[in-house]
Amino acid sequence: MSKLRILYVASEINPFLQTSEVANFVRALPQAMQEKGMEIRILVPRFGLINERKNRLHEVVRLSGINISVGEEEKPLIIKVASIPNAKLQVYFIDNEDYFQRKSVFFDKQDKFYEDNDERAIFFCKGVIETVKKLGWSPDVVHCNDWMTSLIPLYLKTTYKNEPLFKDTKSVFAMYNNGFSHKFGDDLFDKIKMVDIDDKLLAPLKSKDYEGFLKLGTAYADVVIRGEDTTGTFTHLIEETSNNDRRFEINSEEEEQLFESYYNIYTELAG
Repeated sequence: MSKLRILYVASEINPFLQTSEVANFVRALPQAMQEKGMEIRILVPRFGLINERKNRLHEVVRLSGINISVGEEEKPLIIKVASIPNAKLQVYFIDNEDYFQRKSVFFDKQDKFYEDNDERAIFFCKGVIETVKKLGWSPDVVHCNDWMTSLIPLYLKTTYKNEPLFKDTKSVFAMYNNGFSHKFGDDLFDKIKMVDIDDKLLAPLKSKDYEGFLKLGTAYADVVIRGEDTTGTFTHLIEETSNNDRRFEINSEEEEQLFESYYNIYTELAG
């Protein structure tokens, strides 16, 4: 039996960047799965807070150079890579001068939410899929973490469903308590759209806010998981998910049990 291939996608990972518990989780779980014999890839944005020299990031020229469309505009995709110290894991970084050079993540120094965070998320999600295509690496499972990754399950089920690399790929979407109050503009749907995507498919996102992105992720993922302690936070989303006969796993176990649970989820999904 060939190794299961798991792609992890998140907005942050230790030791490169940590603003929430997501960073610790995305650092620990891939290594645990690798130790259980799985083949791992990790992709995150190259936010400007990440020190390239200190963390020894370098550009992967053979993967860079694609243009990613966000609405009417096209932006060049730059891919960088670095190794996690004391682990046999590499992290690929999605970069673009317009979206990821600023020295902060989602809020500016005045704690104002960036108006283009929707575009940054769209660019990141599309960039992840295009990078995996360039790698020629076919993931069995894509594990998406938090709102910034929520478009990936949709894209895999629509625009990329006939791509040979993704024809059998399943997706996992994990929700966390990293919300924001901002509501995006009326052009959000037009920015997100790709081949085979219309307004009807984007209906879960009609609120154009944080919860809308979570609803979109839960609507198209094969498995939905609650990260951290989010008890009561997403009750209605849980109900909607279970109504669709999708599983909802609760992460309230010891670390070793937790890793075993994910191992079982991945194995079952890929089977």
